[in-house]
Amino acid sequence: MQTEARVGVAVDGGGVRKLVQQPPPQQIGTISQLLAGGVAGALSKTCTAPLARLTILFQVQGMHSNVATLRKTSIWNEASRIIHEEGFRAFWKGNLVTIAHRLPYSSVNFYSYEHYKKLLKMVPALQSHRDNVSADLCIHFVGGGLAGMTAATSTYPLDLVRTRLAAQTNFTYYRGIWHALHTITKEEGIFGLYKGLGTTLLNVGPNIAISFSVYETLRSFWQTNRSDDSTVVVSMACGSLSGIASSTDKYC
Repeated sequence: MQTEARVGVAVDGGGVRKLVQQPPPQQIGTISQLLAGGVAGALSKTCTAPLARLTILFQVQGMHSNVATLRKTSIWNEASRIIHEEGFRAFWKGNLVTIAHRLPYSSVNFYSYEHYKKLLKMVPALQSHRDNVSADLCIHFVGGGLAGMTAATSTYPLDLVRTRLAAQTNFTYYRGIWHALHTITKEEGIFGLYKGLGTTLLNVGPNIAISFSVYETLRSFWQTNRSDDSTVVVSMACGSLSGIASSTDKYC
């Protein structure tokens, strides 16, 4: 992609100075977008893996504990139990499989979101209301929902394998990712890798749509009113709030 640099001339008391305006920054390419999205997703999942493991343990705790034990449970007690009984590294159990799914999922999610936004902005009904807040919100919501469903569909076999590996307890049926993919395809056919996809899309579509909509709206409002704030702080705050909003909707 070629860019033009505008050149201006300013007359000073001592002579003529040439002022060169720097060209606008180029947009990152496809590979960079995919890589950035994948790394961001993998890093976020790795950082929050301990909380994710605690969440799973609390969700299945009623299957393995009596009423008296359930009354004594808390985040601190469960975290202490994991450290003493399983070691500190146990907080990241299954994280490798999660990253194997999250890398392509986040890459496709962020990349397709940017492209869906471009396509939606070309829709005549939305193009005529380009500066309208409602039109922007519609673009973010629809684009986010489509991006989430695209990413979920393209990476669903890995999500299915991740779930089946995590559900194994005493009896190990699948020995790893590739063994699980091969076994499911052999015993259940290629469509066996997509069991439950419909239900997943009904959950992922609205979830990602709300996440992107809230994030884009909050970031735009924040930067308009507090333009001097650090972009890192703005992104982290808006990302956290959008995640809370989408997760709350998912559990309702």
